[in-house]
Amino acid sequence: MKRTRAHESRAAIERLYITMRHLFTRGNYKPMGVSGESLVQALMVLSPEIYGSITDREKIELDGLLYVMERLPRGIEECRFVRLISREGYETSHLAPIIPPKRRRNCYRLDEQVMYVEMTRGRSDIYDILTHLTFLYIESNKIYHNSIDPKGRITTNWIMLEEFVSKEENGEEFDKEAASAYLSHLIGRTYEETVQAVEKFSRSANSNSLFSIVYHMGRLAMEEIQHDKDREISFSATLRERIGHHVYGELWARKIQSTLDEKDLLKRPIHIISANLHSVINTIYSNQKLPINSYEEIEKVAMDISVNAKDNHAKTIYEYALRHGFVDIPDDSGTNIGAQIIDTALLEKDEILPGVKLPKEIEKRPVFVVMDYAFGEQAYECFDELLKPYKRGEKEYNLNVVSTSIMGKAGILYGGKGDLMIPDAHVFEGTADNYPFRNELKKSDFEGYGLGVYSGSMVTVLGTSLQNKDILKYFMESSWNAIGLEMEGAHYQKAIQSASKIRKSIRSNVKVLYAYYASDNPLETGSTLASGALGMEGVRPTYLITYKILEKLFG
Repeated sequence: MKRTRAHESRAAIERLYITMRHLFTRGNYKPMGVSGESLVQALMVLSPEIYGSITDREKIELDGLLYVMERLPRGIEECRFVRLISREGYETSHLAPIIPPKRRRNCYRLDEQVMYVEMTRGRSDIYDILTHLTFLYIESNKIYHNSIDPKGRITTNWIMLEEFVSKEENGEEFDKEAASAYLSHLIGRTYEETVQAVEKFSRSANSNSLFSIVYHMGRLAMEEIQHDKDREISFSATLRERIGHHVYGELWARKIQSTLDEKDLLKRPIHIISANLHSVINTIYSNQKLPINSYEEIEKVAMDISVNAKDNHAKTIYEYALRHGFVDIPDDSGTNIGAQIIDTALLEKDEILPGVKLPKEIEKRPVFVVMDYAFGEQAYECFDELLKPYKRGEKEYNLNVVSTSIMGKAGILYGGKGDLMIPDAHVFEGTADNYPFRNELKKSDFEGYGLGVYSGSMVTVLGTSLQNKDILKYFMESSWNAIGLEMEGAHYQKAIQSASKIRKSIRSNVKVLYAYYASDNPLETGSTLASGALGMEGVRPTYLITYKILEKLFG
């Protein structure tokens, strides 16, 4: 059989995960040592779309670099030692946590050389961060090689960058145009590309300037190659001991269950929705508080809130919700997954949506448990614990779960950003685990709203940052009939099927509603996750899916 690029890419992903598991078990490794080199080689063979020009020997991948820096702690490029830890008590220390905005987790800078990063989202998160770090080390070595001449001497470009960064760190003025000119040679990009990238990094709330990042990445590579000051990644003993044991998922689930118990809601019909933490509350309570007569009017309220951060609608709706059955459950478990409870018995109107009535009997009024997005394998950990019986003393109580709904973000293989995907199966990449299911949501439910709608199987991938066009085209064009890729679907479905079919802790005929909106199209250059967030394009699909979930359940 002829070996294709898809086969090579699939093998590279397997090597990456086997190597990462081995290094995690071992406890530490040097990214540019023998063990780290196998990760580098596998990532170069794979050449994921999100890392763009990673295989180019001179050009630095700028969009991918910004994507990574917004998900890692600020200043990590300055640290020789990165230690991945569990939640181990540093939150009570004098160290101020550094929290990346695009991947919320507590990180602690011990000193100039050491960064600690809390990992409480499971294996998927560990693999994700190791992939990002490997990308950084590949790029840092490019910077080093661009900073020396053929005889190994430091070039003027590097000397001048060092001078500009020193001025920047001391708060002194410097000529950014001149600095960008020198920088362009070190990153293998045109002056125009460099200026645009400098501006992009300056707008980021999390990362240092591009001048500083490139300098410190190159400096660490230079110190390692010229002075044997090796960089190192390590894993704490507590992290290695806890991983896979649902430590944080159990804490998270028990808080939700105990809150349901305190509110005397365990016996009421419970509908679990995995979504963001604004669409469900805004959809339900805008209809309660404001004169709403249609979906379009709810969408307009959502648009107003998104466009104008100072809009009174958001505050008005939230304060009204708190008085009418809404309970906010901020996360203190370490999962970084917030949750909400909505008791519809306390709503003023008997309509959940315009024209959609709720049952008159209080005991039949639904209760919503809304959870924020999980990350990869963490979805199984949290859902599995949430669907287990609630223990109070010596007694166990099964939750009366009627439906589970997943409103997710995913990469689409047809169409573009903002379009919708309605799955009928989840195919777990790299395993024999496939999950066909009956989706209560149908393609026809979403037609006529001006968005592309696609139906078929979804690929649950081991990591979005590890996908390339060859693998994705295989899933799309083969008999798998894949329409998109995401990281949680198979994990959710595994937990739902275990609870309903095997453990029988929830009813066997639990309704399942899945819908995704496209955050990116990894097959289109310039439309990957590294190209930026959806912004206003995401409002309509987010609220349309939320509306249709509620309409399908009660309409």
